[in-house]
Amino acid sequence: MRNSETTDWRLVLLIWAAGLGGAAQYGKIAVIFDRLPEIYPGGGTALGFAVSLVGLVGIVLGVVAGVLVGRIGYRRALLSALLLGAAVSALQAAFPPLPVFLGLRLVEGAAHLAIVVAGPTMIAQIAAEKDRPLALTLWGTFFGVAFAVLAWGGVPLARGVGLPALMLAHGAYMAAMAAILWPILPRVSKAPAAAPPPADLWRAHGRIYTSARIGAPAWGWLFYTASFVSVLTVLPPFLPEGSRLLVVGAMPLLSILCSLTLGVWLLRHVSAVTVVVLGFATCAVLAALLGLAPGTPSLALGLGAALGLVQGASFASVPQLNGTLADRALANGGLAQMGNLGNTAGTPLMVAVIGVAGHAGLMSALCLLFLGGGAVHLALGLRRGRA
Repeated sequence: MRNSETTDWRLVLLIWAAGLGGAAQYGKIAVIFDRLPEIYPGGGTALGFAVSLVGLVGIVLGVVAGVLVGRIGYRRALLSALLLGAAVSALQAAFPPLPVFLGLRLVEGAAHLAIVVAGPTMIAQIAAEKDRPLALTLWGTFFGVAFAVLAWGGVPLARGVGLPALMLAHGAYMAAMAAILWPILPRVSKAPAAAPPPADLWRAHGRIYTSARIGAPAWGWLFYTASFVSVLTVLPPFLPEGSRLLVVGAMPLLSILCSLTLGVWLLRHVSAVTVVVLGFATCAVLAALLGLAPGTPSLALGLGAALGLVQGASFASVPQLNGTLADRALANGGLAQMGNLGNTAGTPLMVAVIGVAGHAGLMSALCLLFLGGGAVHLALGLRRGRA
């Protein structure tokens, strides 16, 4: 399938909606995590894996997904992942013995990976060139929107009807998205034969992370994910108690709003990588100011908004830097891998820093992460310029 002069926004929105189901594979357990001991009273520390196993699959198999999704076809991969996710959620609703439940989370992690690789790759292919930045910025909001929906709707459902109801609702949503997309999802071409074969996964990793084009979005995304989740997790205790809930709830929403407004406007005038670097630089300045004025709500809200520039432009940079479907799928696989690594490592790292150096150490560490994200993009940009 070739890019057309116009964008089928109905299809873009539906793929994005499928992405919400993929993000909810993380979020549905995160929002009820405090209630899992009711079902698994002897679970202890093993319950932590109920959330992290999905991320662990992404760390280990992110690049594998980028390779395999490109070879089996994006339509088939997305639809299969939605159906697999629906089946897994239905099985999870029974809350089987903990080892079985954790095994289902591993399977769910594989379905999640297929969605986050196939989804943005297909959106980049079906969107007209002029609309691609907006379409991929929209895709970049799927995690924030999904978590907001789960917090506002999923948690009350679990409290009022029971935890199994949340699992069943998620499964029904995934099945419905598969049914809706099945007759209208186009057959986007498979990756060409030149794509790395599944048996040569080390070569695929090397190709991604040594390439100044394929690997650039993933390297920047590592610094973003290591900071975004940790900011929302460890910053609240340092905010004034009276405004804490309002600020923490508004930060991800401001991130999405900034991504879809200022971010999209900037993408019409400068490259996606430039927007990412600008976002990181702004975040570094705001983190430094928060270090000087701890707990200032306006600075925290500004930080949340500035992170939105990095969020949307990172996905938009994939097709700007990579012209072929094979390279885009690999780049999205790298994003998935580095994103899961950042999400998994970021919060424990920041908690350790706070334990040693307190609020000042936290802000210093965040500044280093933001400066590191900008620096890696600038360095890879210089490499591309010399190529």
